[in-house]
Amino acid sequence: MFIRSMSAKLVALLIALVAGVSMAIQGSINTRLGKVVGQWEAILVVHVVGLVGVSFLLFALKMGHGNLGRIMKGPWYTPLGGVIGVLIVWGVMASIPKLGVAVATTSIIVGQVLTALLIDHFGFFGLRTTPFTWLKGLGLLLLAAGAKLLLG
Repeated sequence: MFIRSMSAKLVALLIALVAGVSMAIQGSINTRLGKVVGQWEAILVVHVVGLVGVSFLLFALKMGHGNLGRIMKGPWYTPLGGVIGVLIVWGVMASIPKLGVAVATTSIIVGQVLTALLIDHFGFFGLRTTPFTWLKGLGLLLLAAGAKLLLG
């Protein structure tokens, strides 16, 4: 049981690592596209291409096993992830040219971890609570210190 649990966590960590690598690449590509067509136009292109891609996965490759007809059955705020996604892409594209990919990404991660600690601790959005510990707080401070060091 312990081995299965550890391997599941390892797979989840690798997936998260790939997501992080993808975010840095995506932010760089989106920023470059924004310089060519404009920031908001690039955001539109990114989301349309993403819509086409996920539509292919869902409908052509039949990868989805959920039920889109239940979209209004969840809490009112759950569809707002799309709007938040637009803000994320814009924030990345707006910060990378001024800060560089490493500093922008590290700042984004500090914000993500701070927010994640709050969500975990209070169980926002109906998620399981994971208590805040001073060790986690220290980890956040060290992450922020690392971001400061990257600023030079």
